[in-house]
Amino acid sequence: MIGVRKISHASYETPDLEHQLEYYTDVLGLTLIARERDAAYLASTNEHHSIILRSGSHPRCTRIGFQLGPNDDLDAFEKQVAAHGIRTERKKDPEPTIADMVSFEDTKGTVMEVFRQPELQKQPFTSKGGVVPHKLGHIAFHVTDVQRATRFYCDVLGFRVSDWMGDYFSFLRCSPDHHTINLVETGKNKHFHTAFELRDWAHMQTALDYISRRGYKTLWGPGRHGIGHNLFSYHRSPNGLITELFAELDLMKDEALGYFEPRPWHRDNPQRPKTWPKTPEAANLWGPMPPDEMME
Repeated sequence: MIGVRKISHASYETPDLEHQLEYYTDVLGLTLIARERDAAYLASTNEHHSIILRSGSHPRCTRIGFQLGPNDDLDAFEKQVAAHGIRTERKKDPEPTIADMVSFEDTKGTVMEVFRQPELQKQPFTSKGGVVPHKLGHIAFHVTDVQRATRFYCDVLGFRVSDWMGDYFSFLRCSPDHHTINLVETGKNKHFHTAFELRDWAHMQTALDYISRRGYKTLWGPGRHGIGHNLFSYHRSPNGLITELFAELDLMKDEALGYFEPRPWHRDNPQRPKTWPKTPEAANLWGPMPPDEMME
């Protein structure tokens, strides 16, 4: 099977594009690398863009870009997708640095944009201020049918299941990172949160100090998730969508071994994929649970 290797970018519609653009550049510290009539492209490093912003009637995540391996066959991947009865669309030069793309919808209507690795841009991390995360890490969604959505990501895109919480919350990986997509069944299809990776605990501390000076308050955190074991903190961006900042996420460095790279905070030794009970430890090993508004 040809599977995607990493998340590349996410596209959002937002009513107040300029305010959201200011948040991504001045607060998160991404770089505005290109501007077109209907889109703004923002980068961390290497890729031309990690975030795409467009104007829309309400805030939502509309598209997610995934990279195949540099030697993977995009034609064969498209046939593989079509064999599942999914309608695909082929696009030439759809975005800067991307020459050829296959797009199709997942089970909740989010567009998947799949392509081979474009030429790396090699721009440095910005030094002008802001949080300056390493990369776009993962995106989480509310879904109406988590079993169906999970099968889609695994069977069509080649994801693997890292963990479940009960039978309603799946954590899926397409790279060594513990999760790139999270799916939680809540009876609705909508964006849950977008997560950016930080370096470590020290970076988390300075990031939270910085965003607080800019008027952003944490919804939940800092803490350490049980599932994935990452440090976390959540806040809302100007358009109301939730941003997570995280560090120290579990890594599956060798799929054949079948366990995550050992860490001193693991409670299992070795830490293998499993189904976690719905207990406080699954959400936060340090104790405090999320406020109700996190799931709205």
